[in-house]
Amino acid sequence: MTIDAARAVLQRYPLADGHNDLPWELRENGNSDPAGARLTERAGSTQTDLKRLAEGGVGTQFWSVFVPVTLAGEAAVAATLEQIDLVHRMIAAYPDRLELALTAADVARITAAGRLASLMGAEGGHSIGCSLGVLRAMYRLGVRYLTLTHTANVPWADSATDEPAAGGLTGFGRLVVGELQRLGMLADLSHVAPATMADALDAAEAPVIFSHSSARAVCDHPRNVPDDILARLPGNRGLCMVTFVSSFVSPACREWDLGLIADMERDGQDPWDYGARHAARQQRAKSQPPPAATIGQVADHAEHVREVAGIDHVGIGGDFDGTDELPAGLDDVSCYPALIAELLDRGWSEADCGQLASGNLRRVLAEAEDAARAISARRGPCLARIEDVDGPSRAD
Repeated sequence: MTIDAARAVLQRYPLADGHNDLPWELRENGNSDPAGARLTERAGSTQTDLKRLAEGGVGTQFWSVFVPVTLAGEAAVAATLEQIDLVHRMIAAYPDRLELALTAADVARITAAGRLASLMGAEGGHSIGCSLGVLRAMYRLGVRYLTLTHTANVPWADSATDEPAAGGLTGFGRLVVGELQRLGMLADLSHVAPATMADALDAAEAPVIFSHSSARAVCDHPRNVPDDILARLPGNRGLCMVTFVSSFVSPACREWDLGLIADMERDGQDPWDYGARHAARQQRAKSQPPPAATIGQVADHAEHVREVAGIDHVGIGGDFDGTDELPAGLDDVSCYPALIAELLDRGWSEADCGQLASGNLRRVLAEAEDAARAISARRGPCLARIEDVDGPSRAD
């Protein structure tokens, strides 16, 4: 009965997910032509297709135009443009199912028409090649958030999973946040170090998001958000979108993952080489099967964010097709109703579930647009270069 109630909630409040890596998964699988990827069917090689998105009650999706940090400078910019092109071609290939959304009003109109509102998020500041002009060009192509870092630092911001170098944001990093918010493009603080989170919130004139991060107090992983940062979200009007990655969700899974990292480092392997990590994970699982995270643990993160930041500041960013570590029962994009059912069983109201599912993200998009209009009335495009602000060594 509860799963039926959860589906009814998602019919009333179609889910808005903050992060899905299907575009990179398609590229890696040799499916850079989305028209030939048969996304209307249950594609066995991915966690995402149009059939399962509909089954999951998804009405809005941020598609990540991710490229790995092994690419830098012009190579990173070019690959990101290729991923943006892939998403545009994916939308064009399925016009009865997908439509590009550029504004909060677009999201409302497209979901009301029964299509999937498709937005794009660039994952990692390396994608802009230290250029505010590139950032503006990506905005014009439809990108609506920038994750400030990925797994490694950029010259102007520290990552959560790298050794501190900038101490948070540099002067140029603060200009990046300012230019994002002048455009109406969301500053995404997933993947960044706590000092970078704090500096971005200090600089912010509009809501920020965490597109796919959970609560560090529940699971001590550097990709999760500390309570002191969560407590600042009400003042910023921002949003933490709880993710499903098992090692971010479950302390036992995190411990197993630390053992995997130690094994790889002992063998001289890079834990952030995803191909090597996948192979090492499969090998280690033969002798030491990993524990399973649960839907209940994901719900624990959602409840903790609600407790610390408030119901207005919690959302969902599953990270499907960006991980092979998922909780039991959250195997693919068809499974969102199971999480909503868990929250209903815990006493969440339908209205609260609606805010988590999509209401909060829609509000953030609208408020970011309002802030952009006000900021743009005060200042024009920032023309600074990183070497002018942070010095020549930072631009290298």
